Amino acid sequence: MRFAGTDNYIATDDLMVAVNAAVTLERPLLIKGEPGTGKTVLAHEIAAALKLPMLTWHIKSTTKAQHGLYEYDAVSRLRDSQLGDAKVKDIANYIKPGRLWQAFTSAQRSVLLIDEIDKADIEFPNDLLLELDRMEFHVHETGETVRAAQRPVVVITSNNEKELPDAFLRRCFFHYIRFPDRETMERIVAVHFPDVQKRLVNEALTVFFELRDAPGLKKRPSTSELLDWIKLLMADKIPAEALKSKDLKTVLPPLHGALFKNEHDVHLLERLAFMSRREGR
Repeated sequence: MRFAGTDNYIATDDLMVAVNAAVTLERPLLIKGEPGTGKTVLAHEIAAALKLPMLTWHIKSTTKAQHGLYEYDAVSRLRDSQLGDAKVKDIANYIKPGRLWQAFTSAQRSVLLIDEIDKADIEFPNDLLLELDRMEFHVHETGETVRAAQRPVVVITSNNEKELPDAFLRRCFFHYIRFPDRETMERIVAVHFPDVQKRLVNEALTVFFELRDAPGLKKRPSTSELLDWIKLLMADKIPAEALKSKDLKTVLPPLHGALFKNEHDVHLLERLAFMSRREGR
């Protein structure tokens, strides 16, 4: 089982090394990086490349570790008992397996994505330590122990909103996805838009990286936002010449709403453009 990227996902050499190391060590792969750099998509591409089934557990602020193991529906059992339903005699009928349970009992090795773990409570990672380490957990209601027949490939993503506990980090193989350089970005764009004009891509990337380097941005545009922008440029048939204007530093690019998602950054760039115009007089 070796991951070497896919036709739809450009993986750098260090990312491929990290994925294969985590698979070999049978440890969770903890992926960090700027939002929009392909952390979530990576898990799906690993599953596709290794031809493994995919399970996704999206984490919210209200998510508890127990949800990934199983949930006991006591309300439904009480209702059924009031209706005289015979199935209330077996409590297992009211146990709903979570994503970890499904991954542990999968007929073949699977890829389990625990997406945006830092959104949950600070105790969430600690509550999963034993289960991810031993690949087993106990179901108190039925008295059974669920063990992984084969360890799943676990991919955990984080946007660094919260610090993760040291004990949790020790059990993971860590990789930070660096923002793609221009050459890698050209390859990514080519995968998504094979028919795009090279001149348009060249000018768009020049503008994109110049804008990312603007000082004081609250949120720099990401890979996914670049792809959205290029898609719009193609749809509106914006010529490359419109991006190559000599006034590039004094005028915001067309369709910049695809790149910047808050008024702070738009106002900042407008102020920088105004200052550039004054200096150019």
